[in-house]
Parts: sequence; structure tokens; C-alpha cells
Amino acid sequence: MTPSTPVSRRYREAVDRVMGLADFERSTHSPGHARFHLERIGLLADLLGRPHAAVPAVHVAGTKGKGSTAAMVTSILSAQGYRVGLYTSPHLHTVVERIRVGLDPVSKEEFAGLVERVWPEVEAVGREGGYGDVTTFEMLTAMAFHHFRAVGAEVQVVEVGLGGRLDSTNILDPAVSVITSISLDHVATLGGTLEEIASEKAGIIKPGRPVVSAPQRAEVLEVFRDAARSRGAPLVEVDAGDAVVSGGQRTLSAQEITIRGLNGSYDVELPLLGDHQLENAATAVAAVEALSGQGIPVSSDAIVKGLRRVRWPGRLEVLSHAGPTVVADGAHNPYSMARLVEAVRSYFEVERTVVVFGGLGGHSAEGMVSALAELDPLVVAVRSRHPKAVCSASVARLASGAGLEVIFQTDDVGEGTRRAVEAAGADGLVLATGSLSVVAEVTEEIRGMPAELYPNIKGPSGRHAAVVV
Repeated sequence: MTPSTPVSRRYREAVDRVMGLADFERSTHSPGHARFHLERIGLLADLLGRPHAAVPAVHVAGTKGKGSTAAMVTSILSAQGYRVGLYTSPHLHTVVERIRVGLDPVSKEEFAGLVERVWPEVEAVGREGGYGDVTTFEMLTAMAFHHFRAVGAEVQVVEVGLGGRLDSTNILDPAVSVITSISLDHVATLGGTLEEIASEKAGIIKPGRPVVSAPQRAEVLEVFRDAARSRGAPLVEVDAGDAVVSGGQRTLSAQEITIRGLNGSYDVELPLLGDHQLENAATAVAAVEALSGQGIPVSSDAIVKGLRRVRWPGRLEVLSHAGPTVVADGAHNPYSMARLVEAVRSYFEVERTVVVFGGLGGHSAEGMVSALAELDPLVVAVRSRHPKAVCSASVARLASGAGLEVIFQTDDVGEGTRRAVEAAGADGLVLATGSLSVVAEVTEEIRGMPAELYPNIKGPSGRHAAVVV
């Protein structure tokens, strides 16, 4: 692969390289690693000249809302005029979405160039480091850090991939740490209680660095208080009442809210829908206010403008009004699903709801189906191309067991989407949910978008994986 190679081919070769590495989350072949640790990513970063340490960081962990919160922080900082790097996961449609400047993904040409730049160090770590081969997520993380330094980013907003304490992003010493709402998820990896999961998330709290916590249950907040106290880290606790609906103005394009921050109140038109986004917005405001205290000032005007301009697809997103209303949301655990159901009831008045539902292994599909039962929907059970996707037959059995009517099951999300649209009728609602992989494939069907496939990673029955975690 050389710079003279056509972009499409260079990009395809670059993606194949990255997705061909070991991945603890999605790969169907054994990653060959005994445990999570930071030594390998630390060595890779050292070989690259420690790019992560070159740019002040906002580090965001949590179970729910961390991507939305990271996007809000990025949008606010961009409105202030800062050049901001944003690193998130997973992606919806193409891997370039993970590495952004502002809210704009890197180009395919830039992505290919990053792979070429980082690959020699990746090989060196695998060959000489003594820690085994670099993983997909580690390489993408290193690429993001390198890119943000190379483009002269003034701030980087970095979302944790999984957990916090041993996540590859945790080599950061951030200016501000942020922990969004915590609930049970990834219990096999992070622990089976809220306290255990909170302890893993609290691993991003650094000595002397401020940490912002979204509204939490009492037992979770106590874990964060203890961790912050022991590390001398100032803790900002966002209260559930810090963001309120102002005047009840809500449409399918925005909601008007007032956010009470430490430095003032802000009247905001927020284009992300749902009550859960109120808490995320209040948390984002607290984060940038804390950042102001670290020498990176942010004005009230930037907060208002940034929140008004934020974009973050796949979160209570209205995809179409042609025929039935089609809405997609990446809720993937019971608590998130319950909040989604509340939002659907608040925003949509329809006679018939058809849910296109599919989950991933490691998440509680049963709990999510139980939450969806409150909508009394018809169900189209699907399996996405994600390698960890639960088979559609299992989804159908769970839905039927919860008393829901399953009208169709398929391993083709596009086909399931078409059946759901037919069943909903012109005045109905189609809700796509259960995982971001389902959201991605429904969006691609509705909008006629091509899927980005990864031949190196085989999904169920040898099918290509389209969306990764």
C-alpha cells in the first residue's frame, strides 16, 4: 500500500489491516490474550512519542449516554473556537466515524494514512514488546491520539470503550474526567453488581483532576465519592434537577431546556430527544465548566450554541416520515430500554407500534424485551451482521414469552425493516432498537446507504460483520 494507490483501495486495505487484529469484544477467533491490561497500549504510545499526553483531554466513561455526552462537550468546545479531537466507539456505518475533528469524521484517505503511519509501531509491539499482538481497539486508540496531535487539536474528548480502569484510553491523564449514568451492563467482564461496575468506571478518576458525575444511584455515587476522596480529585455531582424542560416545548426536532450549571443557567434548544438527554446535557455543561477551571475557558454563548448544533445519530433519531414514522435508538440494556419507552410515549401518539428488535450477547435481551412490553408492540425479531448478535429465533422466543406478538423473524435486518414498515401502516410507528448494529442496518435500509463489511471478521453462519463494538 503506497500513497499512489487509489483511495478506495488504500482505505479497503487499511480497514482490513485494522479489523484483522484481535478484538476482545467481537472477534469469533480467540484473541490470544489472557487479560485486559494497559502495558501494550502504553508501549505503543511510547513508540509513537506519547501523543496522548500532548493534548489536554476530557475522558468520558459510563454505561449510558457517554457518546452523546462526549458529542455535546465536543460541540460546545468547537463553538468556542477550539480545534477538538473526538474519539468514540462503536461506529454506525463506517470505521472513520470513530476518529473526528469536531463532529466531522476523518476522511477515508486520512484513515488510510493513519494506519500506514501507526502500523510499523503496531508490528514492533507485537514482535518485541512481550505483551502479544496489538488489538483492533488499541490500534484505533493510538491512531486517534496520533491524529489529534498531528492536526494541532487544542482539546481531545475521548470516550472509554469498555469499563474504565483497564480500558486502552485510560493511559490518559485528563484535565477532566466524566462518568455518565451507570447501570448493569457487560456483567461478565465488569462485575455483577452496580458497585463493582462503578469501581471499574471510577478507574478513570485521576489524582488531583476534577471528575464530573452524572446523576447516579446512591450506592454508585458512594463509590465515586470514595475514589475521588482517596485520590484528592474534586468531584462535581450533577443533580437530576440540574436540567429541566422550559415551557414544555418539545418537537420531533428539538426540546427547549434550561440547564443550571455551577457558573450560571443556560436556555438551550437541544436537538437530541428524550429526558435522558437532559441529564447528559447537564453533565456536558458541568464538564466544560470544570474545564474552564483548568485553563480552557468556555463562554455561556458557546454552551448555548454548541448544544444547539450537536449531532449524534442513532439516539431517538427520526429516520423517516414517509409512510410510518421510523425511529432508531441504540438502547442495549434494560434501563436504557425503559428510558426509551418513556420517550416514545412522550413524543409519539400512534395506534400501532412495530419494533424491529435484535440484541447482542452479553446484554440482557430478556430485560429489554420486558421493558418494550410496555408499548404493547408487534415485534419483528432480527439478527444483525454483528458477530455477537443473538439469533432471531431466540429473540422471537423471548418476545413471545413476554406476551408480545411476533409477526416475523429474519436474519436479514433489511428484510425485517421492510416487513415492519408494511405492518405499521401509514399512521404507525416503526421503532428499531436493541443494539447499535440493528440501528445501523435499519438506517442503511431506510436511507439506501451501503454497508461497510469486514471480511476478516466472520459473523453468525460465516456472514460478514458490518458493525463492531
